[in-house]
Amino acid sequence: MKKIFTLDTLYTILAFFGSLIILGLTWQLISILTKHEIPGPIPTWAVFKELVADPFYDYGPNDKGIGIQLMSSIKRVFLGFGIGSLIAIPLGLLMGSSKVMMRLFNPIVQILRPVSPLAWFPLGLLAFQAAEGATVFIIAITSLWPTLINTSFGVASIPDDHKNVGKAFGFSKWKYVTKIMLPFALPHIITGLRLSIGVAWLVIVAGEMLSGGVGIGFFVWDSWNGLSLEKILIAILIIGTVGLLLDKVFNAVQHVFPWENK
Repeated sequence: MKKIFTLDTLYTILAFFGSLIILGLTWQLISILTKHEIPGPIPTWAVFKELVADPFYDYGPNDKGIGIQLMSSIKRVFLGFGIGSLIAIPLGLLMGSSKVMMRLFNPIVQILRPVSPLAWFPLGLLAFQAAEGATVFIIAITSLWPTLINTSFGVASIPDDHKNVGKAFGFSKWKYVTKIMLPFALPHIITGLRLSIGVAWLVIVAGEMLSGGVGIGFFVWDSWNGLSLEKILIAILIIGTVGLLLDKVFNAVQHVFPWENK
């Protein structure tokens, strides 16, 4: 039976706590250098304990607990990410499997991909007539590109030997897609999804700062208006931690589907 606590696991745990110590010391040094205008870890920890004492309180539109703010953001992220993925994967399969489609759509992708989410927000407001819909829209439109590009690359990389097998056995188009194309491209698709969820979580903060209402991005902006730098620092750490956890989840899924196609 494989041991749970191996030497590598111990090194990983020690490295994690070591990085936390380095972060805390750097943070404290910056606080000292700015004459505590940027709060240090200790006063920030005191405010954090107050926030998590009742994270799901709801006293009105602009006064909600940090738990409600975070859950609202996560819901928007997964909704926008899901919509973007539903567009990106089929289009990526189409572009990767057809040179004509690649030439037709690739210029559009290269033009739209670098556009900032802030530039998309007014169009989202115009289209959906609501800040909630606009926020989901900018998440979808900015997060779909990594999945689209990785999917098309994976399909375009299918070796000729694999394609010839399908022809030799007389595979229908559906059978070719399900038995050859998708299995080969799946690791690339998952890599794209991993990158896309990171982009989606990055965009949510900017989107909620513009849209207001409720969410971790709005919490940051509201804390700035209330001159609570401790809350801003707490939000930054929460955003980073959730982003790390999302990346770890997709990393675990990625390891289930190795790159070596047998």
